[in-house]
Amino acid sequence: MTNEPVRLFYPARLNSAPEMRILIADDDATSRLELTAIASKLGHDCLVATDGSSAWELLSSEKFDVLLSDWMMPGLDGLELCRRVRDELDGGYLYIVLITVLGHCEEVFEGMSAGADDYLIKPIDPFALRSRLVAAERVTGLHHRLADSQAQLKMANRELLSLSLTDSLTGLGNRRRMEEDLTRTHARALRVGRSYGLILFDIDHFKPYNDRYGHQAGDEALRQVARCLDEGTREDESIYRYGGEEFLVLLPDCNADDAASAAERIRQVVTDAAIAHETRPTASPVLTVSGGVACWSPNSSQSVADLLFRADEALFAAKAAGRDRVCMAPAAFAAS
Repeated sequence: MTNEPVRLFYPARLNSAPEMRILIADDDATSRLELTAIASKLGHDCLVATDGSSAWELLSSEKFDVLLSDWMMPGLDGLELCRRVRDELDGGYLYIVLITVLGHCEEVFEGMSAGADDYLIKPIDPFALRSRLVAAERVTGLHHRLADSQAQLKMANRELLSLSLTDSLTGLGNRRRMEEDLTRTHARALRVGRSYGLILFDIDHFKPYNDRYGHQAGDEALRQVARCLDEGTREDESIYRYGGEEFLVLLPDCNADDAASAAERIRQVVTDAAIAHETRPTASPVLTVSGGVACWSPNSSQSVADLLFRADEALFAAKAAGRDRVCMAPAAFAAS
């Protein structure tokens, strides 16, 4: 005698209902053959187990719609198998039919309390089994549709959340996402004692650009600059539209020297893109950006708002120094 599960197929279908995967758990060979023959003839895919323990192994590793389980079996009996399914099994609803010899009211209620959906009395009446499987099809179909609806709802909620955190013009993170990420990064820096940096970029002479080319062209220029800034950032760096023609780059686990190098690298990508700006009042007729860099260091007393203020001051200094450059904010004093 082997405990190897046996799969039997009967190609003929007597109904048009969707095929179900059925696990038949019974230590009696005659009962297994009888149940398999009836269910397979109805067009269902059947797998059999010769005791409760092997049935549990199959249920833990494969997906089934229905369990037809004998009450008395070696290893796990039908009651314990029901309890395990309801308490421990995830991944969708399993319709359980317990099969018993006597069918006393107390026994039936005990099975239902353990998690069974229905019961059959031996010897098996083919009509009774077929009616149970019709009910199982309806219940499992309902659960499948509910699971699909929940999955679609979760996907829609994720998409809505993503949209709520994305700038509609540039596709970058918006101000809300920036604030959430800054708060999270600052809390982590406080907890683990690691530095991080900010770069605040502003497009140089953007008003003359809008006046010369129009606001639609200005929007396209913002998108082009955003793409350049995004291309210039590395995997662990995050970029957001700060507002208007300003953008912010968040650099986690970054010291002052690395932040300054990152700012120069990103600035150069925009310059190299050579986006035409014929009315630029100074230097070459292309769009450029200026950047202000500020870093938070362990034991610093400054808040996120303080760090943003210092980055803005450094940006102002870069503008005053001639634009198309980055300036570093002076190091903040550590907390005493």
